[in-house]
Amino acid sequence: MKVLMVLTSHDQLGNTGRKTGFWLEELAAPYYAFKDAGAEVVLASPKGGQPPLDPKSNEPDFQTEHTHRFEADAEATAQLASTLRLDSVSQADFDTVFYPGGHGPLWDLAEDRTSIELIQAFLAANKPVALVCHAPGVLRHVKTALGRPLVEGKNVTGFTNSEEEAVGLTDVVPFLVEDELKAKGGLYSQGPDWGSYVVVDGLLITGQNPASSAEAATVLLKQLAA
Repeated sequence: MKVLMVLTSHDQLGNTGRKTGFWLEELAAPYYAFKDAGAEVVLASPKGGQPPLDPKSNEPDFQTEHTHRFEADAEATAQLASTLRLDSVSQADFDTVFYPGGHGPLWDLAEDRTSIELIQAFLAANKPVALVCHAPGVLRHVKTALGRPLVEGKNVTGFTNSEEEAVGLTDVVPFLVEDELKAKGGLYSQGPDWGSYVVVDGLLITGQNPASSAEAATVLLKQLAA
């Protein structure tokens, strides 16, 4: 089993002068879910190389057993430092793709033609796609084979407006994940803020927030096993 994980290359939090990037728990928890299940994991990002870590995700309040394990894992950190360029990977080489969140993807992956086409290619090949937290926002321009928005009429979740409000970035992000999924016709639902909540609709798996990343990976593995 071979899993592609796609990370952001974007490190500027709007015009705040603060840094952003990917959220460590959303990489680490699924990474080990896949590795512990015997999968080969490949990391990619639009620019390749070391993707930017959201510094907030490495503060003590947000560290977990998974983030500690990742940081102490020389193989994992070396892999993270040398992600493949996204335009160099093909869905044909993988069984599935997983998108961790963090705020970064809202700026680059959401508008990245390569990412959009990659997701469409995985789904066209009947392979599941999983995205957590802010990453469901990267579906905003993804289309079905008939040219309709992918999420139209599909059950989806993603970072809630109230969670964005709680972190004080409602007016900083280029768009709100919840609003955007609804605007594209998605049948959006949510669990309690900051709790694990995962929605499956066919090949599409979405998780609401950082706490949902491990569950989303587990659900994805079950789907691959089936």
